[in-house]
Amino acid sequence: MRLFNTTFARSSLLMLLLGSVILVAIVLSSFFMSRKTQAYFQDVVKLRDVRSSASDMLLNLRAAESGQRGYLLTQDEQFLTPYTVATTRLPQARARFKAAVEAQNSVQVRMDELDHLIDEKLEELRGTVDLGRNGNFAGAVAIVKGAYGRQTMDGISAILSQLVRDADGRLNAGVGELHDSASSLQWFTVGGGVLIILVLGGAIAVVFQHIRELQRARAEVEDLNSSLEERVNERTEDLIQANREIQRYAYIVSHDLRAPLVNIMGFTSELDETLKSISTYVLADGAALTEGDVREARQAVEEDLPEAIAFIRSSTKKMDGLINAILKISRDGRRELKPESVNLQELLEMTAASVYHQVNEAGGEVNISVAAARGLITDRFSMEQIFGNLFDNAVKYKHPDRPLTLSVKAMPAGRNSIRIEIADNGRGIAPEDHGRIFELFRRSGVQDKPGEGIGLAHVRSLVRNLGGEITVTSTLGGGATFIIRLPTNLSQYVRSYGS
Repeated sequence: MRLFNTTFARSSLLMLLLGSVILVAIVLSSFFMSRKTQAYFQDVVKLRDVRSSASDMLLNLRAAESGQRGYLLTQDEQFLTPYTVATTRLPQARARFKAAVEAQNSVQVRMDELDHLIDEKLEELRGTVDLGRNGNFAGAVAIVKGAYGRQTMDGISAILSQLVRDADGRLNAGVGELHDSASSLQWFTVGGGVLIILVLGGAIAVVFQHIRELQRARAEVEDLNSSLEERVNERTEDLIQANREIQRYAYIVSHDLRAPLVNIMGFTSELDETLKSISTYVLADGAALTEGDVREARQAVEEDLPEAIAFIRSSTKKMDGLINAILKISRDGRRELKPESVNLQELLEMTAASVYHQVNEAGGEVNISVAAARGLITDRFSMEQIFGNLFDNAVKYKHPDRPLTLSVKAMPAGRNSIRIEIADNGRGIAPEDHGRIFELFRRSGVQDKPGEGIGLAHVRSLVRNLGGEITVTSTLGGGATFIIRLPTNLSQYVRSYGS
């Protein structure tokens, strides 16, 4: 859960950063476009001012020229009014035009040439008007009919017309650039919006995933809480059963260890009696002995003493075997388990190989079918000990009248456990001995095979250390089936229930 919280925080931060980057990009693009539009607008204002002042100046020149020609043709002073007005306005119009041209840098104007042509045109206009006022209308008309005035006006018109065309071209180009920029901004904004929607969708998905994980964790906690009482009861029952087994184990150990001690004490007393007979013979020191004393001494040396020593040696050997068995089970209980992935098929085949010759020589067979049980994580050494003991017992207690058939099956038993069945067709076990055979130093049936009665007790101890249980189903003469139930993941079992 802590790992998921870290992932959720990182994902949320990533989504927030992506959204912030996209928003910043859109804002910067909008700011850039607004600045670009503002600059274009200022250029438009300046160009329009240039265009307007140029048109105004040309209009005044043409008005002055029209007034001049009307006056010279009609010789009427009233026709000089447009001329007078235009020439009066023209200096201001020229000053405005120059200021407008100097305020912008989008179009170039041949200002020196234009000023020269305007000055010449004004000079030509003043000269003809002065001739007319002096009564020389014929001379003034002749000058007007000449090409010089027309050429000067055409030059002025050409320069100003070119200026207007350049300004219009620059305005059209600016409109195109502005349109392209607006289109780019539109697509960028749309793309940014789509990305923001995707980021928002991702953030919503992360939030929903986090909510689902929280709900799942909450459900797990509720399940654990609901099963806590049951687990406590199970653990309590296990402790009660373990306490009973400890009591039974203490009784069995004290009883079985006490029997050899009683034998040793009894034969020690017999040694005392034997020692008296021998002492009488040895300590006679040449004194006459009766025939009975000699016979008792001989019997003590030849029969009683060797018999007592043999029984004492047998009892101590029995005690040594019992103590070693107890130590073996104790060591297994203290050994640290090492959970690892175990290939059950391979492990069983290796165990079967160890008894192959004993089974095969008698015409028997071993069948293993565990393909359905996979993914077992447990302690390999303990499993080897469990199957080794069960296979050895099957061989040891096979039925004398038929070849041994040993079969092993494994199958899932619930979500987190596995069921392993080891069946044989041997002597079988009487129903009343089913619980007794798993007790330490207890055996069932005819005792014609060597052993101390610790094999199945050892197996049960190993199985319980792995978090499992072992039971048996059998009838006398009908074979036996040992059923082992184990958790599929020993590591998870240890975390949940403790070692």
